This record gives sequence, C-alpha cells and structure tokens, in this order.
Amino acid sequence: MSKQSSDADVAFISALAELLNKNELTEISVKREYAEADSLNVRVVKQSTVVQMAQAAPVHYAAAPTATPAAAAPAAAPAAAVIEDPAQHPGAVTSPMVGTCYMAAEPGATPFASVGMAVSEGQTVLIIEAMKTMNHIPAPRAGTVKRILVGDGTAVEFGAPLMIIE
Repeated sequence: MSKQSSDADVAFISALAELLNKNELTEISVKREYAEADSLNVRVVKQSTVVQMAQAAPVHYAAAPTATPAAAAPAAAPAAAVIEDPAQHPGAVTSPMVGTCYMAAEPGATPFASVGMAVSEGQTVLIIEAMKTMNHIPAPRAGTVKRILVGDGTAVEFGAPLMIIE
C-alpha cells in the first residue's frame, strides 16, 4: 500500500469518526474495496458510559432513638455492600434494541409498570421507540416489579437493563 492511499485511509477513518459524532451514532462499519484482492474494513465504535439511576431505599425513622451511633454503623455497611450489576440479576428485563424508553403510552398516561406492581408474563411493561416505531416490551415472566432502572424518555442501548422483575 502506498503512502498516498495510507493517508487517504486515515482521512477516510477520521471522516467516519466525525460522522459518528455528528449523527450521535455509537458504531459505524464500512468495507472499502480498492481492487480485487485489496480492501479496507473499518469499524469505528464510540465507547459510551451507561449511567444508571438507583432508587433510594426507604428511610424508616423510629419514634424514639433506641440505638447508639456506634451500634447503627454496622447496620449501614450491608446496604452499601449490596451494590451489584443489574444486568446480571436473574430477574433483569433487558433492552432488545437501541432506542428511547417510554414508561407510558403517551405523556401524562398511567405508566405500564411501577415498583411493587404485579405483572403477568407477556404484559407490556414499557415501550422502546426505535426509528419512529413504538415497540412494546413484554414482561418475560410473571412477578413483581422490584426496580425500574431507566427513566421516561431515556435513551437505551441494546442489552441495557431496564427493570428487575422477581
């Protein structure tokens, strides 16, 4: 490969990276054919950080303090140790596609699911909009919604955990 085609390939890859950012894409894959046995395969992937919002645990207040601060400290430690990857949870409902997540059929409507709600297998728990198409996401099993990991109108990636049903 000549120096000139190498420079052209670098410019081509830079243009792909710029296109990726400009159109808010996460990945582009292109095959460029030069000759019968000469081609360039390029895959540009943007690393994205998935921010998950954890719901705060309910705080219970006692009518009169019954524990000393030294005794209360060990009780707080196990709550912090329970941090886990929601995608690995056996009751995780994951996104089957990239899109925008909606918790209700339309703004202001009752959400399909909420924490503590019992759902049946196949019941719609949320909608993911992809390419102007509303895709109903069904509950993979019957159970109770324990956690909702996405907010209404949030962009989701393929495989991202959406909620936990136990």
